[in-house]
Amino acid sequence: MSADEVLQERRGQLGLLTLNRPAAMNALNHAMVQILQRALTQWEHDDGVATVLLSGAGERGLCAGGDIVTIYHDAREGGEESAAFWRDEYILNAAIKHYPKPYVAIMDGVVLGGGVGVSAHANFRVVTERSKIGMPETGIGFVPDVGGTFLLSRAPGELGTHLALTAGSVSGADAIALGLADYFVDSGDLPELTAALEHDRAEEVLRRYSQTPPPAPVLAEQDWIQRCYDASRVEEILNNLEQEALGGNEQAAKAAATISRKSPTALKVTLAALRRAAVLPSLEAVLDQEFRVSLRGLTWPDLAEGIRAQLIDKDRNPQWNPATLAEVTEASVDANFESLGERELGLATTQGAA
Repeated sequence: MSADEVLQERRGQLGLLTLNRPAAMNALNHAMVQILQRALTQWEHDDGVATVLLSGAGERGLCAGGDIVTIYHDAREGGEESAAFWRDEYILNAAIKHYPKPYVAIMDGVVLGGGVGVSAHANFRVVTERSKIGMPETGIGFVPDVGGTFLLSRAPGELGTHLALTAGSVSGADAIALGLADYFVDSGDLPELTAALEHDRAEEVLRRYSQTPPPAPVLAEQDWIQRCYDASRVEEILNNLEQEALGGNEQAAKAAATISRKSPTALKVTLAALRRAAVLPSLEAVLDQEFRVSLRGLTWPDLAEGIRAQLIDKDRNPQWNPATLAEVTEASVDANFESLGERELGLATTQGAA
């Protein structure tokens, strides 16, 4: 890995971190996570740094997620790199949540999966008219992680459940409505905003450059989403969506068709993870749960198959195993949440932060 994959720069009182893999849409690998953690630790104790800003190089966005090609090989070969990557990544997610200095995440363009983890836990989260934010994991036979189930389980009503199960993405305005972001800024103003952070307080700068976001499209869909997704089983949600579609709701029909194409195992475990995350007391407790599920998910046939279909062979025709929701038993879902014993992440125990 090149050290240039995360650029670190000091400008006045501002510490800038730039994810710098534009050809890969700034996808995160293990070494990048470690660099981010070291920089945050160093700047936390540097009185010359008042604010930290995270952004992505290139025109496409902040970050398209984790480097899942490595995860693909691990899933096929039974390797350990993914476990080590996730451990450090989730520790970083928790560190961002509780960072003692203003941490400004520029969520411009594409922000997916692991990109959400390094931005949506920040205390200052900036979106633009170009933002496209989502957790696409069920589409590759996996489950939202990096604290995604923490965030989505706390979104208004069942909006987070809809986003998770469909593996969809939302606009910047939607992200604010869902609680994934705070400030809406025109992308053309980002250079000036960054320059202002070199000498002014983060809160003052963001107040100066932020605008009233446009109407959030997802809020117009909230009523039927609430009716359809307020259920404890994926089969019930699909039935609700199909009934809604019979009444002429094209968006419900689209959601039902989308969910039906996802991994049955991933769908059922995702719904269970969201419901459990909703009653867990802290991000750390949820990250501990996600680590258990992620390590179990690495052994599912669906993860390697989903990545193959979407990114390796690109035939977009995954053969899920089990192939139907009915074949995914409650016991098999529950097994993903059992303790890992000595391999537990243990963030809730060691940090205990709310």
